[in-house]
Amino acid sequence: MSCRTLACCLCVFLLGAISTAALAQYPNRVVRIVVPSSAGGGADIVARVIAPRLAERLGQQVVVDNRPGAGTIIGGDIVAKAPPDGYTLLMAISTLATNPVIYRKMPYDAQRDLTPVTQIASLPNILVVHPSVPVKNVKELIAFAHAHPGQLTYGSPGTGTNPHLAMALFCNMAKTAMVHVPYKGSAPAVIDLVAGHITVMAATALTGIPHVRTGRLRALAVTSAARTAAAPEVPTVAEAALPGYDAVQWYGVLGPAQLPAEIVTKLHAELVRILQTPDVKSRLLGDGADPVGNTPDEFARFIREETAKWTRVARAAGINPE
Repeated sequence: MSCRTLACCLCVFLLGAISTAALAQYPNRVVRIVVPSSAGGGADIVARVIAPRLAERLGQQVVVDNRPGAGTIIGGDIVAKAPPDGYTLLMAISTLATNPVIYRKMPYDAQRDLTPVTQIASLPNILVVHPSVPVKNVKELIAFAHAHPGQLTYGSPGTGTNPHLAMALFCNMAKTAMVHVPYKGSAPAVIDLVAGHITVMAATALTGIPHVRTGRLRALAVTSAARTAAAPEVPTVAEAALPGYDAVQWYGVLGPAQLPAEIVTKLHAELVRILQTPDVKSRLLGDGADPVGNTPDEFARFIREETAKWTRVARAAGINPE
């Protein structure tokens, strides 16, 4: 073997040893969870439940970094372009699977440029109206919308978000016309709904139920196929008026592409343990979110299936890529 070949082999060996040592020390500095929506929204709430527990288990500070905008694309792009070292993670929202349906040009490909770790939770939206809207159930809402076409306005965290598509599906199945008002996150949309600036919303259970309990909003139905334990008295849209209707939101943790398997395994194990702790499970269930904690491969498959599903829904509703 020549000296040059020997030197190359030694270099590869040393780089591998350094990489292995770095992985063994992970993490040795602050870990950032990027939330691609505003503070106070569902993903933000979930991230702030998870972050301190993850910090305890990793032995390093874990910070939540809100980066809202462009229908959650900005936050996702930050993580997609981050170094694959485990120090920048994404608390993804359902829009990760629906944005490719809405936007013709994306700065990243979710299935190519991100590494799934685990789905954190699944939860229904809750169909809510401002108390000024004179309806008490879904059938009355549909009848009111038919009698007053274009008068009802529904908010969403942004174009292409799950609440937007959930309402688009609702309007399509109910053959009604409502005006979509996109916001930069769930929290500002819900604030405007409570203030009466908009009239309807398929809000996440995390952000909608607290206002229902105080009487600021009126709940008509949940958007999942089954009722939620957080509000068992509220019927599903399917049983109330539109059989077959089903639209849920979800949150999950991903890292940049090429995230080392050792880091994925470590993060997955810690997150699953966190989701199984009684306090976290109770908190999520109380807010209407079902803890998941599936494997990275299962999460990747789920994202592919969600993209296919909402592509069909968007086309049926006449929503074409921008």
